[in-house]
Parts: sequence; C-alpha cells; structure tokens
Amino acid sequence: MSIRSSASLPPPRRGEPLQRLLFGGVYGSVLASALVAALGHDGHPSDPGYDALWVALTAVASAASHGYAHAIAHRTDDAAAVTTSAVWSMLTEWPLVVAALPTVAALSGAYLHWWSEEAAVDAALLINLVALFGWGLWAARVAGRTWPASCRVGGVDAMVGLFIVFANVVVK
Repeated sequence: MSIRSSASLPPPRRGEPLQRLLFGGVYGSVLASALVAALGHDGHPSDPGYDALWVALTAVASAASHGYAHAIAHRTDDAAAVTTSAVWSMLTEWPLVVAALPTVAALSGAYLHWWSEEAAVDAALLINLVALFGWGLWAARVAGRTWPASCRVGGVDAMVGLFIVFANVVVK
C-alpha cells in the first residue's frame, strides 16, 4: 500500500526539475513558433522590435499564468504562504521563457537590420523545429529509450513544429 493513498496528503506537485525543464522547453518552443507564425501586419509596416517584445512578454505572461495555475491547483493547508507558493511556482516556469529566447533573438536581429523580418521568422521556425526534435530526443533518452526510438520521438515532436510551419505557409 502506498503512502500516497492516504486521503489526508495533498496531491503530488509537478515533477522533478528535469521534467519541468523538458516541459518548459517543449511548451516554450511550441509557443514561440505559434507566436512568430502568427505575426502579421495587415498592410502596416513590420516592426520586428515590437514583435520581439510581444513574443518575450507573451512568453513571460504564459509562464506566469501557467505557474500560477499550478499554484492554485495545488493549494493545500500546508505551512507555506499561498503568495510564496504562487511566486515560487511561477518562477519555476523559467524554461518556458528561455525556450522562447531564440525567437526573440531572431526578431531582434531583424530590428537591428541584420536581416529581414521574413528571414527572422523563417530562422525562428527552423530553430524551434530543431529544438522540438532535441527536446523529444532528450526526453526519450532520459526515459531510457534506445537511440532509434528516441529519434522517432524527436521526429514526432518536430512534426508539431512542421505543422506550425505548414499552417504559416497556408495562412500567409
């Protein structure tokens, strides 16, 4: 019989730091891809600086809301103050924000006139596609999968990125 079967214990918190890192990496890569693919200016001139800031702030807001939702979902009668628990939970979402930084960097490069915003969007989608493959590969290897199986998992994760790229092409 497991100790967890006791009705008096709170539900388990999210996994270990590696699981949070993998989750945040995948979530942040998908979020950044979707955000950069959604960039559209509807006849207005592009502003890659604004777009970079928009992606960064959206990633921070997503991380904060995700962490806060976990804090709310795991409220218990323990000794930790609710505010402290909520802030700590939000801070543990840093991998989501970090995963969005390559997209922010690509758009910032366009803002600095190193390349066009279209090139930045293409680069960001490619970087996030490769990152998704890497996150899936890493997660599968950590789970003890073989290299071929891990590559298949990475390929499936990369398909999410390919779907976003395809949707971007179809919509634009």
